[in-house]
Amino acid sequence: MQYLHTMVRVSDLEASLDFYCDKLGLVEIRRVDNEQGRFTLVFLAAPEDVERARADKAPMIELTYNWDPEEYTGGRNFGHLAYRVKDIYTLCERLQAAGITINRPPRDGHMAFVRSPDGISIELLQAGESLPPKEPWASMPNTGSW
Repeated sequence: MQYLHTMVRVSDLEASLDFYCDKLGLVEIRRVDNEQGRFTLVFLAAPEDVERARADKAPMIELTYNWDPEEYTGGRNFGHLAYRVKDIYTLCERLQAAGITINRPPRDGHMAFVRSPDGISIELLQAGESLPPKEPWASMPNTGSW
């Protein structure tokens, strides 16, 4: 068995690409527009997985954008996507500066949560050992749910 991808339905492709690529840092690997089925698939990979994603078509996230408007609810029921990051504080600072709410700040120097425009929880995990606690994160409260 081999993990391939996780499919996430999105209601606004441009807002989702802005979040996943421009803010979170994922890389678009390929895109499929299906006029007959009226949908677009966009496959994304974490920067350190790009070569593997291009060669093996895995591991990736598949953003599915249905051209006919639909309302998606229950993003929380999905659970979350998780990414290992080199410096959780630097990434959270970058996301916050880009207007992204840090729902669960990295108080422990190890774990944080944010949400995509469609309410999908994204878990960020510090690579290796937890970083030492650091302000403003150490005393920052949770915001919303994740």
